[in-house]
Amino acid sequence: MKRIALAAATLAILGIPLAQIANAEVSVNVNVGIPVVPVAVPAIPGPPQIVLSTPPEFVMPSALGFYVAVGVPYDIFYVGNTYYLYRDNGWYRAPYYNGPWRGVERRHLPPGLRKHKFERIRYYRDEEYRHYRGDHDRYRGRHFRPDKGWKQEQKENRRAEKAQWKEERRQEKDERKWEKEERKEHGRHGGRE
Repeated sequence: MKRIALAAATLAILGIPLAQIANAEVSVNVNVGIPVVPVAVPAIPGPPQIVLSTPPEFVMPSALGFYVAVGVPYDIFYVGNTYYLYRDNGWYRAPYYNGPWRGVERRHLPPGLRKHKFERIRYYRDEEYRHYRGDHDRYRGRHFRPDKGWKQEQKENRRAEKAQWKEERRQEKDERKWEKEERKEHGRHGGRE
């Protein structure tokens, strides 16, 4: 009996490391054979599609120093001959107001655009637009529309305003001259008629 117990104890002692080696081999074989699950790459949204029936009008709030689009449902800015768009928490740039838009990192924005918080830009834009809408005909702030026909129209409007101003000045001058002559004439007669 002692022999059987000794043999069983020896096999048990020698068998444990063999079982561990067998498990390691089985484990390695099983782990190696598992197919690799592909990691889903998040889809990067393409550039936004901006649809504008007419070119937007831009005003320049003096507090910002660059142009902002008004009267359109998009946040478009014009800085240094380039248009910038803020949409879905991302910045885009384009050579034209209607695209093609390409993504741009915030650190690559022009300094004037980058230094202002977006909420502040909207505040200045809305404030300037109120002035522009309220006094559109006599608005003296900087504004433009990226359309050649618009430039010509603005030029003609300025000419017409200037001609009207000159005509008003001439009439005022004539009135003063007439009043002066009346006073002079009235003074000669000594108030008697």
